[in-house]
Amino acid sequence: MPSSYRRGEENIVFVAVPDFADATTPVREPVAVPAIRTHPLKRVGRVAEPYLFLAPAVALLVVWTYRPLVQAAQLSTYSWNLLPTTPMVPVGTDNYRRLLELPAVGDSVWRTVVLIVGLLPFTLVLPVIVGFATRGVHGRARAIYQSLIFAPFLVAPVASAAVWQWLLDPGAGIVNRVLGSDTNWIHDPASAQWVIVAITGWHFMGFAVLVVSAGMAGISGDYSEAAQVDGATRRQIDWWITLPLLSPTLVFLGLMTVLLSAQWTFPLIDTLTQGGPSQATTNIYYLLWDYGFHSFDAGLSAAAGIMLFVGFGLVAGVLVWISERISFHDDQ
Repeated sequence: MPSSYRRGEENIVFVAVPDFADATTPVREPVAVPAIRTHPLKRVGRVAEPYLFLAPAVALLVVWTYRPLVQAAQLSTYSWNLLPTTPMVPVGTDNYRRLLELPAVGDSVWRTVVLIVGLLPFTLVLPVIVGFATRGVHGRARAIYQSLIFAPFLVAPVASAAVWQWLLDPGAGIVNRVLGSDTNWIHDPASAQWVIVAITGWHFMGFAVLVVSAGMAGISGDYSEAAQVDGATRRQIDWWITLPLLSPTLVFLGLMTVLLSAQWTFPLIDTLTQGGPSQATTNIYYLLWDYGFHSFDAGLSAAAGIMLFVGFGLVAGVLVWISERISFHDDQ
């Protein structure tokens, strides 16, 4: 029976608890619960469910990427002029040997390297400068600024090529009027390549600035606050904290520039110069298209495409390996 006593305002109750270890207490035997059996079809459905979600993406990847890649590899071992009435003659690796012997291939690879180096200031240096300079812009002004700087990226390359062709006209172009010169910018071998670089950089600089701004927004403000407490200046914080933490974003932009710059310039080259003058703007990407649709040598074009795929794949692998070792990540 419970007992209690009153001490001040407290009422303490003692309850007698039975001793469960007493030998007189009956011990119940454990009841076996029958296992719930799952139907085999349900088990298969649970295992296959994530693969069913991935199936549409994998199917599209196989149909539009891997299947054409295999067909290109097969076509690179044939000699064919794209005419259905002409038989495809197997030549083995002769197309690859011809590519390595053609001087135009080495020249186009060098122009591609020059193109990549020329675009890096537009996709890395200038976006970082603009991102640091405009990080204090907020509210509606920031939305307007981002819209204006992103607008060139939305312009169709063919349309912008027509406008730039008018601006760079040697007789009536605004550029020559401002500079007081009569340079034929597009048809001069010394300047044609740099015109393509400048127009392409103008196109993609806005996209790079937005990517850099997004990367800066993802950096925690605790680092700069702690550095300010320690007496660091704004320049020191930018150089030693913000810029290293921005390295994954810069690596991403650098990787895109290396791998996609030749594709970015293709519409401009095909519209403005057609690879000229004197092959001055023919990069490796435009060269393989030229072999296929100007020279009608499908096997040689396919071989160039396979070599381009393997070459850029190796470059991408090296860049990813390097990025894993030089990038700083905010793990907070």
